Amino acid sequence: MREIWVRVDPWDKDLVTTALEGGADAIMVPPGHSGQVKELGVIRTVSEDGDVKLGQDVVYYNVTSGDDEDEIVRLSQSRQVILVFSDWTIIPVENLIAKNAQNIIVETRSLAEAETAFGILEKGVDRILYVPTDVKDLKNALSRLKSTPEPLDLKRAEILEVKPLGMGDRVCVDTCTHMGPGEGMLVGNSSGALFLVHAESVANPYVSPRPFRVNAGPVHAYTRVPEGRTRYLSELSAGDAVLLVNHKGEATEGIVGRLKIEKRPLMLIRAKVQDREISTIVQNAETIRLTTPEGAPLSVTVMKPGDEVLVALEESGRHFGMKIDEQITEK
Repeated sequence: MREIWVRVDPWDKDLVTTALEGGADAIMVPPGHSGQVKELGVIRTVSEDGDVKLGQDVVYYNVTSGDDEDEIVRLSQSRQVILVFSDWTIIPVENLIAKNAQNIIVETRSLAEAETAFGILEKGVDRILYVPTDVKDLKNALSRLKSTPEPLDLKRAEILEVKPLGMGDRVCVDTCTHMGPGEGMLVGNSSGALFLVHAESVANPYVSPRPFRVNAGPVHAYTRVPEGRTRYLSELSAGDAVLLVNHKGEATEGIVGRLKIEKRPLMLIRAKVQDREISTIVQNAETIRLTTPEGAPLSVTVMKPGDEVLVALEESGRHFGMKIDEQITEK
């Protein structure tokens, strides 16, 4: 499990408190301050007199070239090694991960560097040492780095009607992630009822699979994004984060590579969950699929009343994509 250490040097009580409240795994402080940290909360301290002894249990290593890699691997066999780069770069860390270097910690000074370190070679490093610029920076970094999408409680919805419509502007979302069977994006006419639209990861006699793509719906439709928010499909652009969900409700964060908005024939899909009627609009094409409770893709062109698909429901309303405690009716 990945860990986030925070360096607070010189001593700053507000930064230490922010690190504690934000869920940091350890705090590095100057000598003589470990006791002050313990007075504020229970957490490991990294210092010459801390729980983790700086200079003994953990050492700094200034990386200057590829020639340092073998020495870092050797050191990491007996202690933890904090890697410091004068010019922050990915390649040395990739090489160390490939060499199965143990106990390496990458010093990072921005959220972007931290996210990159945790994602290198898909595996990422086990620990980073975050050096914040101020309280606001640290609070934002811990919020992003510590947050993982919680599993969603997907419901079975029974199809009531599949009805061809006229032409409209539909959105294909091409992500930077390959999605597998039973995986896609949550899309719907209402932010309170989103259908699991299956990725184009299914072989077709006429079209090659595009497992990075979700042919999601028209420009007005909502989709779920990280941090519990929704956005209109038409608002998305390259670099934006979206939520990728599988039929078990497991969610991961994906990045938009591009959008394709084109005029296509559309169809309305109405369904019900218990006594609640919900709907979405999708392109009228055999390659567009929703997802069954078993995780199978179900083409909208063969879908019929009585079929079951997966949806995510929400009771509260939304304002600018954020949940609010307000009753909103959408038809």
